[in-house]
Amino acid sequence: MKILISGASVAGPAIAYWLGRYGHEVTVVELAPALRQGGYAVDFRGDVNKVVLERMGVLDDLRARQTGGSAMRFVDEDGKQVLRLPPEFAGGDLEVLRSDLSHVLYDHSKHDAEYVFGDSITMLDQHDGGVDVTFESGTARTFDLVVGADGLHSVVRRLAFGPEGDYVSHLGYYIAGWELPNSFGIEGESLMYNVPGRLASVGVDHRDPGKAGAMFIFASPELTYDRRDVAQQHAILREAYSGLGWHVPQILDGLADSAELYFDSISRVDVDRWSSGRVVLLGDAGYGATVGGMGTGTAIVAAYVLAGELTRSGGNHAAAFAAYERQLRKPVQACQSGGNRTGKFLAPSTRFGLAARNRLLGNAFLLNQMLRMGQKRSSGLPIRDYAVSTPA
Repeated sequence: MKILISGASVAGPAIAYWLGRYGHEVTVVELAPALRQGGYAVDFRGDVNKVVLERMGVLDDLRARQTGGSAMRFVDEDGKQVLRLPPEFAGGDLEVLRSDLSHVLYDHSKHDAEYVFGDSITMLDQHDGGVDVTFESGTARTFDLVVGADGLHSVVRRLAFGPEGDYVSHLGYYIAGWELPNSFGIEGESLMYNVPGRLASVGVDHRDPGKAGAMFIFASPELTYDRRDVAQQHAILREAYSGLGWHVPQILDGLADSAELYFDSISRVDVDRWSSGRVVLLGDAGYGATVGGMGTGTAIVAAYVLAGELTRSGGNHAAAFAAYERQLRKPVQACQSGGNRTGKFLAPSTRFGLAARNRLLGNAFLLNQMLRMGQKRSSGLPIRDYAVSTPA
């Protein structure tokens, strides 16, 4: 089949790999002019993620790029430690930078897929023979199927299912991340500074100790802004963190020279049905949680399942989409639910909430229980062996 995939971050290249391997004619379209750089670290937990990464042949490449995880050291304004969390709390079994993961998946899929950067879908017209697709560039092409793997603000979901507001729920927080020089003397850990409703953190780049990565999370009602206007996002961050001490002014100064800024709401995506005719959603586009919902591991497993079911069905996309959703909806929702608490956990809105979180995580027994819960959620994802023939 001729299959169009929208999005070249994680879910898109992952399913492009499998579909190309199974002999389908695959095109991936990505709005950005190239693979994105920078970004925060993402992690994999549990045996299911490991098995799929092994079957893709990317596990060794990712291990060579792993960050090793970082201890999270919460400090007060004077730099005095108030709480320390071990590396496995945030890093899971395997942690890599999101950009490194994208590059590895792209390298393993590019020989069996056509990648088109700097373009996007503007119109979808479904009919019995396929889907007519019009692109921003003015190009028009017809595909058998379209996969929306284009994230929280999915264009495919908007065109085929309806407005973003019908499916995306704002969870009361925003997150930002960018790179800057490591002028803080950080070695092998992340420093986290809280005031009610705001978190400012900075961590060292394990492969290049001269570089650091900032992550800010702050409470806010839903904002109206242009997602392509970086200067406007800089202004939002400066206003949200105005007046704070510690290293906050110095970290904000690093915005001006950062090559790329990640800025988005912490939100949750809920779609009643993941497919509509010949269009199907994958990863954050269909069941995302911006951070804390194990979305990266879920997307990798879901890409494996969707591609396997499409090929196993012998071209019956309706049966394949139904099987894909039947297998994944409940375990994916269990993983996704973790994202509901991320903002409140990392940036509690009151001083009492900050103190309560610190006491909770300072208890070794409760900390271990939280780690086990994360492993349990990820282990609920299905892993079927798709015995399909593949071309040599």
